[in-house]
Amino acid sequence: MTYGFVKVAAAIPKTKVADCIYNTIEIEKLIREAGQKHIEIIVFPELCITSYTCGDLFTQQLLIESAEKALKKLIDKTSDEKLLCVVGAPVTNGNQIFNAAIAFQGGKILGVIPKTFLPNYKEFYEKRWFASSMDNRQTSISLCGQDVPFGTDLLFRSGEVVIGTEICEDLWVTVPPSSLQALNGANILLNLSASNELIGKQIYREELIRQQSARCNAAYIYASAGSGESSTDLVFAGNGIIAENGTILAEGQRFISEKQLIISEIDIDRLLFDRRINSGYNSCSMYSTEKYRNIDFHLPTYELTELKRTITPHPFIPSENKLLFDRCEEIFNIQITGLAKRIIHTHAQSVVIGISGGLDSTLALLVCVKTFDRLKLNREQIVGVTMPGFGTTDRTYHNAKELMKLLGVTIREISIKEACTQHFKDINHDINIHDITYENSQARERTQILMDIANQNNGLVIGTGDLSELALGWATYNGDHMSMYGVNGSIPKTLVRYLVEWAASQEISAETKHTLLDIVNTPISPELIPGDEHGNIKQKTEDLVGPYELHDFFLYYFLRFGFRPAKIYFLARQAFKGKYDTSTIQKWLTIFFKRFFNQQFKRSCLPDGPKVGSVSLSPRGDWKMPSDANSTIWIKECEELPL
Repeated sequence: MTYGFVKVAAAIPKTKVADCIYNTIEIEKLIREAGQKHIEIIVFPELCITSYTCGDLFTQQLLIESAEKALKKLIDKTSDEKLLCVVGAPVTNGNQIFNAAIAFQGGKILGVIPKTFLPNYKEFYEKRWFASSMDNRQTSISLCGQDVPFGTDLLFRSGEVVIGTEICEDLWVTVPPSSLQALNGANILLNLSASNELIGKQIYREELIRQQSARCNAAYIYASAGSGESSTDLVFAGNGIIAENGTILAEGQRFISEKQLIISEIDIDRLLFDRRINSGYNSCSMYSTEKYRNIDFHLPTYELTELKRTITPHPFIPSENKLLFDRCEEIFNIQITGLAKRIIHTHAQSVVIGISGGLDSTLALLVCVKTFDRLKLNREQIVGVTMPGFGTTDRTYHNAKELMKLLGVTIREISIKEACTQHFKDINHDINIHDITYENSQARERTQILMDIANQNNGLVIGTGDLSELALGWATYNGDHMSMYGVNGSIPKTLVRYLVEWAASQEISAETKHTLLDIVNTPISPELIPGDEHGNIKQKTEDLVGPYELHDFFLYYFLRFGFRPAKIYFLARQAFKGKYDTSTIQKWLTIFFKRFFNQQFKRSCLPDGPKVGSVSLSPRGDWKMPSDANSTIWIKECEELPL
């Protein structure tokens, strides 16, 4: 494995009914192609050696013998290939015929897994020909001149990769065998299938696969028979699907006559992380009383330089517009419901919020407005305070004032210049020295104003800081870092922009929409340093701490899946290929880890606020980290990354 990835394929070969020689030749072609593409695990459809639709021919000794001979020839001819292959064929054991999956590698059969649940309803008659694994009493089988393990209790293990196998109908029952396999360690689940096509069946089938992969915290590789099957009564479309923990990674094209190889990579690290932190998953092991046999094998080792699977540069943002629209609406509802509960509980008569004309305060104000509308409270009880300072530009100042006016909230304007100038005199600080004292004094002055106005109005100070700022510590301790309820604390900066854009799209007023979109297009800045000679923003956050889209990417994979710097770097190089060079990614990744560790003390005393997504930094919930934790091993790995 490279960075925890295993390259897998679902293979759909061309087949002819009962023509074992033809079928194995076609299967061999796909194995050869997979070997050239450095596939490590390949799965074929159910009964692909003979084809699924042989009917009563399955009782013919000649077909059974031909299948075994063709299988042996296939195994021998591909013995020079390193990948694990799993094919379907009818096999006899004792006095019974089984619909089975045969796993082999390098000329050796590793094991044979018989089908458990045989469909015997409507168009299916499998019990007419095959025995269920539940009727089996044998633990081994003689096949192709080899004595090999036989049964549904087989798991194939290579290091941290553990493979479980089931066949078609096994997935459709109440408790699939793959569920028990997963509880016993399987993290890649294979399904050899021959599922015919019916109106609406594909959607249901996809959802089954997606849900099973999610429920088992596993990968699921599904290969179903293609159009070479008999069309006497049914049509088979050839269906290859690769899913991982609820997400479809790759899917083939149905209703085509050509062979297919559906390829993706399985992230074993990601699956193991979710299993380790999911206490409910491990508790379920009490329901599995079966004992499994672990068959050791060795996955081939290849250098993985580029992934087939898509790595989105913006993991917090859905790629589909409809899903993004729905997600934005749901996020607002979570924020609104959380704030509404806090207002009701505290009997607050108002909320007070600092409005800068930037993205974060705009989103927080929109949440306040929607919350008051839901509670049927007067928007004038929302006190928006704009506090111009030494770095405030005309653009942000006018946007702040205009937005408050358009939304109908109470507007207060209090300049902090005079108070800060006096403060600099009191502490003997040169006002021309624009250092951290100069900047943080302004942030704390603003927070003091908001707190005092809240006291005057029996109100709550609403925090505006977002998840990205908390991760980087880009906030003044006990300044904008502090509030009485922070509505944005679980929302990354890259998502804040989309939320404000979504809110703009919902506005009937053209003026409000125009103002919101101008705020979206304003450079991100704390505006604590005076502007340039033209009055434009001089202090741009992303010039100082790095692009937020990079930091949000780092944050997502570090917290959501516990990835190390080297793996995050590998993923970022693919996600941002053509936009950032390797040295830029390495530079900001190093800074991310330095700031993340150094700034934990700010996160250890965060105000309350609602969790919105799968990543949160609340010290009371998702992230409990000592403020004095040492970052040495993370920084060392960052600095040793290849450029």
